[in-house]
Amino acid sequence: MKPWLFLMTASALLAQTPDCSILKGSKQDGKLRDFDAETLYEYMDGNSEGYFLYGFSKMHGITCKAGDVTYIVDLSEFKSPELAYGMFTGNLDPRVPVEKIGAGGQVVDRKVIFVKGQWFAEIAAEPEGKHGTELRAAAQAWAAKLTGSTEPPAQLSWFPKEDLQPGSPRLVPQSVLGMRMLKRGYLAQYTQGKAVVVQEENPAAAQALFGKLKERFSPNAAATIGDEAFTAEDRYLGRVCFFRKGARIGGWTNVPAGQDPADVAGKLAAEIQ
Repeated sequence: MKPWLFLMTASALLAQTPDCSILKGSKQDGKLRDFDAETLYEYMDGNSEGYFLYGFSKMHGITCKAGDVTYIVDLSEFKSPELAYGMFTGNLDPRVPVEKIGAGGQVVDRKVIFVKGQWFAEIAAEPEGKHGTELRAAAQAWAAKLTGSTEPPAQLSWFPKEDLQPGSPRLVPQSVLGMRMLKRGYLAQYTQGKAVVVQEENPAAAQALFGKLKERFSPNAAATIGDEAFTAEDRYLGRVCFFRKGARIGGWTNVPAGQDPADVAGKLAAEIQ
């Protein structure tokens, strides 16, 4: 290996191992932590299931102390940047704005989380208090060291912004809209209604899934959107419209009276690349 390439690799590996240098005036307290999918439960107890839903691979952690404040620093690796971002959105407080830390971050008084590439990072402060300023600075310093994209998934840009609720869109890791057949996809909550986009492996798989959706929402009426579409009325999801565009299935549910489900679903379909 060429010396410069070795240095770049070593630097990337160091960035992936948390250290207390990101928290000014702090020192390491105890040993480094390392967990994988087989051992995370030892650290997270019942909370580990939430990590597994998004394709957790491994976690590195460290505890830092600065005076009377203890900082719990953890870095988790996921199987893809999309899944890491899903973990991030799944842990957001919708009442607090998202900041530009890595591909996205959120800071509250006792904790900061952010995502960059396939990494999901967390720093929690104890005891209770207003630690936001130092947590934000630490997250920004750490994000600068980590490898990976600082752009959120492109799928988020497909959803119309008007009346979009805080915390949306987000990646739902299983049973989108409460339906097992929609195994994983993006869901956006609006003031009135919900929009979804589900990715299948190929157009043939999406076509087969769309056929099952038509059976689930029967009777229905054909609509002119994408490759195929239909509108229907459901006991639980109200007035709906689903469409297929290549290997992707999208839809809009709980559409209020006076609004055409095919119209709002068509706007979503037009944005899907």
